Amino acid sequence: MASTSIPKKILARQHEITADYRRLVAGHVADIVAGRATEMLEIRDFASQLCIHPTHLSNTIKLTTGQPPCFFFEAEILAVAQALLRNSTRPVADIATSLTYDPSNFTKFFKRFTGLTPKQYREQEWAAQRVEKSELVTI
Repeated sequence: MASTSIPKKILARQHEITADYRRLVAGHVADIVAGRATEMLEIRDFASQLCIHPTHLSNTIKLTTGQPPCFFFEAEILAVAQALLRNSTRPVADIATSLTYDPSNFTKFFKRFTGLTPKQYREQEWAAQRVEKSELVTI
């Protein structure tokens, strides 16, 4: 059985869609954190911005990366949440609200990916920072 190769032009377009999607996700999460947006977008919203069908977007992301589109969205949110927890003294509930989560759902989301609650993560990170600072002082 002979396999047909996919034209390079089609492959290039798939990678372009993937890059554009990831750029849109990063920009949207930044807008959420900065307060320029108040609601999380969905796959259909990103697909609309890219002028393609949501199923095509999902299939393309999965084909080019091996991951579903939500993987990148959740990873971006998680990275921002970790940075906010590590670098600010804002209450966890305030961080959750700024990321459009209610606090209990944010805790479930965060724990699903890190294995720690946001509070546990923050305490662990702050303890590591204190140890690192004390090592710098003693050297």
